[in-house]
Amino acid sequence: MPGPRRALAATAVCLVLLAGCTASEEPQDQTTIPAEETSAPTDTSAAIQTPTAAVESPAARPARPRLVRVGRFDQPVYVSSPPGDKRIFVVEQGGRVVELAEGKAREPAFLDITEFVRSGGERGLFSIAFAPDYASSGLAYVSYTDQNGNSRIDEFKADPPSSDRLDPASRRLVLGVEQPFSNHNGGLIAFDPSGMMVIGFGDGGGAGDPGNRAQNLNVLLGKLLRIDPKRQPDGKPYGIPADNPFVGRAGARPEIWAYGLRNPWRWSFDPSTKDLYVGDVGQRNVEEIDYVPPAGQSGANYGWPKFEGTRGYKDVEIDESRLVRPVQEYPTAGGNCAVTGGGVYRGSVTELRGTYLYADYCLGVIRGFRIRGGRAGDVTNFNDLRVRNLSSFGEDSAGEMYVTSLGGDVYRIAPSE
Repeated sequence: MPGPRRALAATAVCLVLLAGCTASEEPQDQTTIPAEETSAPTDTSAAIQTPTAAVESPAARPARPRLVRVGRFDQPVYVSSPPGDKRIFVVEQGGRVVELAEGKAREPAFLDITEFVRSGGERGLFSIAFAPDYASSGLAYVSYTDQNGNSRIDEFKADPPSSDRLDPASRRLVLGVEQPFSNHNGGLIAFDPSGMMVIGFGDGGGAGDPGNRAQNLNVLLGKLLRIDPKRQPDGKPYGIPADNPFVGRAGARPEIWAYGLRNPWRWSFDPSTKDLYVGDVGQRNVEEIDYVPPAGQSGANYGWPKFEGTRGYKDVEIDESRLVRPVQEYPTAGGNCAVTGGGVYRGSVTELRGTYLYADYCLGVIRGFRIRGGRAGDVTNFNDLRVRNLSSFGEDSAGEMYVTSLGGDVYRIAPSE
């Protein structure tokens, strides 16, 4: 949950996943700068060039797609489908995964782990990832915060894979991470083009990464991890891909694939190009989208907390040899509060194909751009596509894109009538 830090009127209701309404006993980002931030951040922005200025294309003709409401659910936060499967599943923050059927949730739920999930504010059930070989293995994985507020990745199995339920008795812990605060949990899991699982974790919360966890290679917070989630022949709960960048490096966790992230609530791979896009929630001034082609993904440093977007934030030493600079950023102002990353559209709206779509949780307007020579071009605000409390994007197995609202509605992006 993009965990913001700003208690805006639009996000005052504490069912809000992305707005950081969390338990009062735990330090949170907030509108008033907390004590550790009373001095202005060191401005080191001159240390990097700014590649993020929008490249407008005079010839661009914005597509005019529309949103079609496909169903209503209980605080939906993600949509996904097993590979090659026509079923569409919706993740509900409270702890259920349900199949979309005739505009509502099919009962009983495909998976119900509400008894294990601590939900509210930036906690809850975040996402589901179906194994690439789900049609034969029936294996699926979920990411959530447990009753202690810590992050878990669990494996479940459907037997047979065509079953309308995952077997609750098959629950197996793959990976767990202790969370120091209740915000900045990240939460998305997905399989990369090589078939390995990538896991996004935020920096653990608290304003300004007080523990400098995002740059610490000996902790898993503030990172993208990459693992083989299946139980290994030696009994270990998961495997480490041999080509991970920090395998064999002293003082570094081998699970780490990339680091320097604040709260990568939603990120995605373009299935056609294998490019990676990351929506990383900013501290108080800037929201950013990062674009990384395949050759630059392993070992990338996204720069937090030294940089917030392209602006200097904190005077800390970092390794800038693999520094990723945002391809697009926008200010936290004018109704914006937290970026919700999306994906490159590959669905049935012809004019949108190849466009990366994203939004801001508070403003709710879907935006897009195309990569032109490594930069953001054809930048468009789709002002007719506005979703209140826009919590996430997702895709089905046919490449159609969906948008979820914490208020309950799930929409499909469709061609204009």
